[in-house]
Amino acid sequence: MAENEKPVLLALGDSLTAGYGLDMGKAWPEQVQEMLQKDGYDIRVVNAGVSGDTSAGGLARLDWAMQDKPAFAVVALGANDMLRGLAPETMQRNLEAILTRLEQQGVCALLAGMHAAPNLGRDYVQRFNAVFPRLAEKHGAYFYPFLLQDVAAESDLNLGDGIHPNEAGARIIAERLYPLIEKMIKQGCPAR
Repeated sequence: MAENEKPVLLALGDSLTAGYGLDMGKAWPEQVQEMLQKDGYDIRVVNAGVSGDTSAGGLARLDWAMQDKPAFAVVALGANDMLRGLAPETMQRNLEAILTRLEQQGVCALLAGMHAAPNLGRDYVQRFNAVFPRLAEKHGAYFYPFLLQDVAAESDLNLGDGIHPNEAGARIIAERLYPLIEKMIKQGCPAR
């Protein structure tokens, strides 16, 4: 199958998806691509991660990202909304619009959640963290609760800034997401 005829998995995210500070091909989407190939899936992963993107940025460039006509998408946005202290309700509206558009285009989605930092206060943390499972359930999307599970705050899995995963950290993200991605490919949507 020609490269441009393969089904596409779109990875829509921020610097955590783009692979900030990593060598080319070492971000989690590229590592997922390697796993898919190893397991015989003829799927092309498109890394549409842009450093600094908020959920609003992801929504603003969704039409551009959809030019590859993905069959599947991993939506991994929200970290920069949280770091900027933006209202969780605004993030929810943006993510809702993204998931709705994907649904309308027949794209099966996996929503990767983010956790708010405790220093933002209990009310903000609760409102922020609740957005992701609520939207995944409403839209029948596959759901991975925390993109940085087992990576956040682990100094040996992050770059010197303590925020962005290093290659080993990106590998863990890919390994944690992979079973859900494989399930999404095999079973389609809505998630069950």
